[in-house]
Amino acid sequence: MTIRLLFAALVFVVAHNAGATAQAIQSSYTPLDLAKCRHVEGKAEEDYGEWHCKGFNGISVYLRGGDQRVTISYGSRAQHEPAASQTLAAFNSEGKTIEWRYERGVGDKPKPFATILRWNTTTVDRDDKPVRGQVLVITRLAPGAVCHVGYVDRRANSDANVLAQKIADEHARNFRCDTNKPITLGKTGAGFSVPPGN
Repeated sequence: MTIRLLFAALVFVVAHNAGATAQAIQSSYTPLDLAKCRHVEGKAEEDYGEWHCKGFNGISVYLRGGDQRVTISYGSRAQHEPAASQTLAAFNSEGKTIEWRYERGVGDKPKPFATILRWNTTTVDRDDKPVRGQVLVITRLAPGAVCHVGYVDRRANSDANVLAQKIADEHARNFRCDTNKPITLGKTGAGFSVPPGN
């Protein structure tokens, strides 16, 4: 009887710990509404200026637009991070919702380590006809440099969000912006795009 009780207790502890591990990483969602952000107008042709917004836990979100493309960065040094100069090769624009992947830190305080944001893209086919696409861009957050970690074709993969979370959870925290190459997971189709040179 004692052995049976001990075994049952062990099973409970293992199951409880597994559940706690599964719940360790969570998501929070914030809108990206440029109409509610501070806008600084651009001075040159095809320079749309920059927007300063607030995201999860007050984290700064920085967006710059020009030449029918955007760059998006995060944090207190957002304008100076690698992400502030990273865009996709295709014409693109920002999505409307940012997913923040985070874990709990000291005092149960959320510690965001990555974002997932849909970027809308436009490429052309062999007949020069426009092709619309959607790319989930995964970006690592501070501490350390802020930069793109990976890309998922949202239209080509029914589990695109799961793939994007996998990139964020398994690679963002240890990703080195100066040496590591961003990851593409899943199938890719028409409209998919990554930065020039990737």
